[in-house]
Amino acid sequence: MTQPKVNPISIIWQCRHFSTLSTNEVYEILRVRNEVFIVEQNCPYQDCDSKDLSAMHVTGHLDNKLVAYTRILSPDEAFEGAASIGRVLTIIDVRKNEIGKALMKYSIENCEFLFRNFPIIIAAQLYLENFYMEFGFLRSSENFLEDNIPHLLMFRPQIG
Repeated sequence: MTQPKVNPISIIWQCRHFSTLSTNEVYEILRVRNEVFIVEQNCPYQDCDSKDLSAMHVTGHLDNKLVAYTRILSPDEAFEGAASIGRVLTIIDVRKNEIGKALMKYSIENCEFLFRNFPIIIAAQLYLENFYMEFGFLRSSENFLEDNIPHLLMFRPQIG
């Protein structure tokens, strides 16, 4: 069965601080993160951390369903001297529809608006290195294992 085509323009994007999210919205974010990172990737790890409380949460909804998500962390929260985008995901139903590219574009725009004078660092899964390079990220580390998944750090210079 092939996935239906989804136009990225149909997605309703938001970037909001944790304190403005309802309990249902927090539950949906955590449910989808668990679905993708723990169940789908078969990777038991502690997803909920104290960083969620101060983070900006980027959500993409299609027909009132959360289909895309990232978490933006302020400078120094994850990496010294840099902001960070993490927990990047699209649900399986919408993959291969350019939703991931629209998600990263929106997340980078918000990160740059919020933290204009800081670079962005991501801990990327190794197989996505070329994907992130499309957005100006450059490899800045050797490969390493995080939760038994090959990763690397990638750096996007500051703007402004």
